[in-house]
Amino acid sequence: MTRKILITKEDNWIWTWELEDDEIAEIHCSPQENPDHQKPALNSIYIGKVQNIVANIGAAFINIGGTNCYYDMSQAKNAFFTQKTGKKPLCIGDELVVQITKEAAKTKVPTVSSNISFTGWYAVLTSGNTRIGASAKIPKVQREELKEQLQNLKNEEYGIILRTNAKDAPFETVTKEIKQLQNRYKHLKETAMHRTCYSCLETAVKPYIADLKNVYLDGLKEIIIEDIELFEEVQTYFETEQPEYLSMLRKYEDQMLSLSALYNLKKVLERAMNERVWLKHGGYLVIQPTEALTVVDVNSGKDISGKNTAASYLKINLEAAREIAHQMRLRNLSGIILVDFINLNDEKAMQTLLKEFRYHLSKDPIQATLVDVTGLQLVEVTRKKVRKPLYEYHTK
Repeated sequence: MTRKILITKEDNWIWTWELEDDEIAEIHCSPQENPDHQKPALNSIYIGKVQNIVANIGAAFINIGGTNCYYDMSQAKNAFFTQKTGKKPLCIGDELVVQITKEAAKTKVPTVSSNISFTGWYAVLTSGNTRIGASAKIPKVQREELKEQLQNLKNEEYGIILRTNAKDAPFETVTKEIKQLQNRYKHLKETAMHRTCYSCLETAVKPYIADLKNVYLDGLKEIIIEDIELFEEVQTYFETEQPEYLSMLRKYEDQMLSLSALYNLKKVLERAMNERVWLKHGGYLVIQPTEALTVVDVNSGKDISGKNTAASYLKINLEAAREIAHQMRLRNLSGIILVDFINLNDEKAMQTLLKEFRYHLSKDPIQATLVDVTGLQLVEVTRKKVRKPLYEYHTK
């Protein structure tokens, strides 16, 4: 598989487009920064103060300087406090180091965690657990070998998780990055005790640069950027952090044809916002996000009477399974997703469908899990939520 990244800017929005074998697989969007209206960014780290505790739901609200954030109190036992006001695990007035793990969405405030993570291209250092782990997408034998080689790093303060990109990188490159992550963590702890409440201890990299760090490096050929300022920012970042990837970076120079027009990006975005998605052989999907979950309905789309309906339904469902997994990535759908496939009365056919669906879900860089099938043959899927879904971004 070949991969390519496009970065474009339109009005006050920056778009990142990931292509796999020349098909758009992911779209990410972020507003261009306005210094007068800066909001707390995903993965930024602050010293926050506990404003309120809601014991019956096991939650607290922590202020990070003008913004109240949701906090799971079960994390308090391992939190790093810069000021403690009482003997309980968490008290109103406590000051502690927290990291933004979820952006604000609609009526929901941002979520913060005291399990601090530093993410690199090949590894993640996290104080959330102390294990040495590796991505399940790394082949099992290699995964176990890598974990064994890193056992000397095991400690009681933080853990190391190898990312999928580590499978194709020299081990020396991986360990060099881990050392950098360890130094960042050490520096954070040393400086936090001398900073005032609400201080931002570490500002996250800009979203479109963070998007680059989440791309699979296997097969990545080009990173094409149209805007000169964006190009220079990414170039500077690579020169400092990942000089080996500078050769992939290319400035789009054609003055007669925009990058958006060349790849028909507006049409791709329009389709990604539509409720209905047509399948190649006549069926279609209806995708309807709600506040609580997303519902996907699979339809045959045409009269198939007089044909082998069981085989036809399975064929449509198999095509739908691939497209649903694709649309989940493309639209950045997350949380609970219910899929109403065309009913299959044959158990063997149903198992074939589920196997195919799991296969396509497994290719998603973000964790997506087929949970169960209800008595009404609704397929339950969950996908980890990190950033807002595509439909919540509005370009004006």
